[in-house]
Amino acid sequence: MAKIFELIDSRLKDEEEGLLTRILNQHELLIFPTETFYGLGGLVFFHSVYQKIFDLKGRQANKPLPFCASDLDMVLSFIEKPPASFFRLARTFWPGPMTLVLRAREGLIPESLPWMGQTIAVRVPSPSWLRQLIQKAGALLISTSANLSGQPPLSSFDEVYRTFAGQVGFFINGGETPGGKPSTIVDLAGPEPVCLREGKIPLVEIQHVLLGD
Repeated sequence: MAKIFELIDSRLKDEEEGLLTRILNQHELLIFPTETFYGLGGLVFFHSVYQKIFDLKGRQANKPLPFCASDLDMVLSFIEKPPASFFRLARTFWPGPMTLVLRAREGLIPESLPWMGQTIAVRVPSPSWLRQLIQKAGALLISTSANLSGQPPLSSFDEVYRTFAGQVGFFINGGETPGGKPSTIVDLAGPEPVCLREGKIPLVEIQHVLLGD
């Protein structure tokens, strides 16, 4: 039987936050609401977590998974020295639905996942309770959409629970998430910023920030 944690006034109870921190550090998966859709994840350091997610979603194991961080400092601890564009975008759009692809710091991500060795896609999410949970867990949280590979992302808790009950042991019920467009993805790992996916944050806003308009 899956354990469901309820968000009350957009926050978790202190004792539930502590329990979830322990659960994540025991290599467990968690389904949780974000400012876009429901996410599926676990902590960055555990190879078994990645494999569970790939199996659960039916996702190819060579397809990178995105992460959420508690704050800018956590992101900086996982990446190589970033370009100036990183700070302009992060300080403008974080917390929020902006995913940045950056060069990963060597040795912090499991060596058994060679495709993770060069870059990571990461954002600082809007919900303060989620940022606090990640901070207490002490590491990046994998945050892929809670859906079967090739299917639309899910914004309804009832639907995500029906899809994954019996396969995932822990859920956070935040009701209906905003849905709409997913996060915008900008690749900063190359010589120039490249928008890989225009989502909730329009490309024109990104260009204004990067050009200093």
